[in-house]
Amino acid sequence: MAKLYFSYAAMNAGKSTILLQASHNYRERGMSTLLLTARLDDRVGAGRIGSRIGLESTAFVFDGDTDMTALVAAENASTPLACVMVDEAQFLTDTQVWQLAGIADEMGIPVMCYGLRTDFQGNMFPGSARLLAIADVLREIRTICHCGRKATMVVRQDDEGRVIREGAQVEIGGNERYISLCRRHWVETMAGA
Repeated sequence: MAKLYFSYAAMNAGKSTILLQASHNYRERGMSTLLLTARLDDRVGAGRIGSRIGLESTAFVFDGDTDMTALVAAENASTPLACVMVDEAQFLTDTQVWQLAGIADEMGIPVMCYGLRTDFQGNMFPGSARLLAIADVLREIRTICHCGRKATMVVRQDDEGRVIREGAQVEIGGNERYISLCRRHWVETMAGA
């Protein structure tokens, strides 16, 4: 029975690396995967998933208007899919998460989603909230804070390294913009300590 998986973590935990490795494992065994990434994230190029350790692959892009059911059905009709893998899943809409659940339930294709749980202000992303609510399997991917504890939060910095405490939920960036912290150090940092 196919399932909807959500693997979540703070920034820089290796989510994209794990996705690319999982896709490689399927393909190495002659099975096809469909990789999807958010149109918003073009850090390694439009329609590409990349990891900090240098792994990359092409992917279909999605935005808020993408019909996941139609996209997957069309791809599955031309090449039977063993798995659908979604990077930057926090950018999915509520409707798209339900569509992905339907792909697992009705089409019998496992769907593995990878993304952030919360933004720099500690708020849930809509796609992540729905995935946490309905995914069959939840997996936390761990990274560490500078103190050695598990990092579950991120802070956003400006170009001079100052912490940003308000602003738009979405701003694409990596190590130059975001720092992963444990909850204690996130609270202290956001309070200006």
